[in-house]
Amino acid sequence: MRHRLAAASAGALLCLVGTMGVARAESAAPSAPSAPSGPSALVLTVARGNDAAPGAVLRAAVLTCAYTAEGTHPAPRAACDAVNATGGRFDRLLSAPDPGRACPKHLDPVTVTADGVWQGSRLTWKHSFANPCVMSAALKADPVFAF
Repeated sequence: MRHRLAAASAGALLCLVGTMGVARAESAAPSAPSAPSGPSALVLTVARGNDAAPGAVLRAAVLTCAYTAEGTHPAPRAACDAVNATGGRFDRLLSAPDPGRACPKHLDPVTVTADGVWQGSRLTWKHSFANPCVMSAALKADPVFAF
């Protein structure tokens, strides 16, 4: 029930943010540049468990990347720039963990997701990690899931 409420809330928020982004793009001055290939609005989540569906959402943020970066994400411009640098391919955000960083070997799975529209195309992505330390090591200082 809790997950369904979170999913419904995230979906409604995504629709609202996407509509606001389109309305702003349409009302912008003709000389203002538009998004590269269409609207971009994502709901980003960090959830406990191997799968975001049955897991409890620990935190979530909305990221809208159009002419301006907006949303509930604490650093929307940096996050939009990072996603733009990957061409919207979230697997490129993952890096080899720093060999000098030691993470515990205990299993406490965490899953990150991105769901929405990126440059006019539907995007759904998720990746699970063994525990929060492994997630932090793989994402390093990446601003996308730093909320």
